[in-house]
Amino acid sequence: MWSGPRSISTALMRSFENRLDTFVTDEPFYAHYLQKTGIDHPFREEVLAYGNKVWNSVVDEITGPIPEGKEIWYQKHMAQHNLPSCDMKWVEKLQNCFLIRHPREVILSYSQKYEISSISQLGYPQQTALFNMLNMCAPPLVIDAGDVLKNPDQILKLLCEKLAIPFYDKMLSWPIGKRDSDGIWGRYWYGRVEASTGFHPYIEKNGDIPSKYQDIFLACMESYQQLYSHRLK
Repeated sequence: MWSGPRSISTALMRSFENRLDTFVTDEPFYAHYLQKTGIDHPFREEVLAYGNKVWNSVVDEITGPIPEGKEIWYQKHMAQHNLPSCDMKWVEKLQNCFLIRHPREVILSYSQKYEISSISQLGYPQQTALFNMLNMCAPPLVIDAGDVLKNPDQILKLLCEKLAIPFYDKMLSWPIGKRDSDGIWGRYWYGRVEASTGFHPYIEKNGDIPSKYQDIFLACMESYQQLYSHRLK
């Protein structure tokens, strides 16, 4: 599942983790991304010490056997972790889905946690590039965060149908609290989902985009609209 930041990606990971047949992995390329970019995210040193920083080693791991004898391996990936020098051919071994969210909502949420200096932080161009690569064979599955929050039952049923896996009602709610599967960065980013027991009702963010982010917003909208036209509905 490829998304950008602040796109209900952790809530969706919770949803799949609540299935008995599913193993989940949280952002396996994060340490590599921090090492290569030098970006100073919260808990940077802990992430670098905790995570696998070798791209090819991560690829070998996540394209190997599914851990714990599970039938499904749900991998939560951040598209912005796909750096220009990285070979993405490995994704063809997996079934790829895209979780998108309107740039207004992403920018207003992300900017409360971290300064935005480049569109590359938000994952939109990386999502588009990966989608276009995969679309040469068949259009990958796309779901929109707003659609999920408005009607999680319907969208998750549709997603499971397209993935040819059963849907379970337990995907709609989960126990409150942290998970051993959460990355250690969750202490900074996951507060709201840790307090949740299900998908929060959709509330549209109507705030104004700060002027310093207007160019980034407009560029994000181009990528978002392309992927939005392919979303499940």
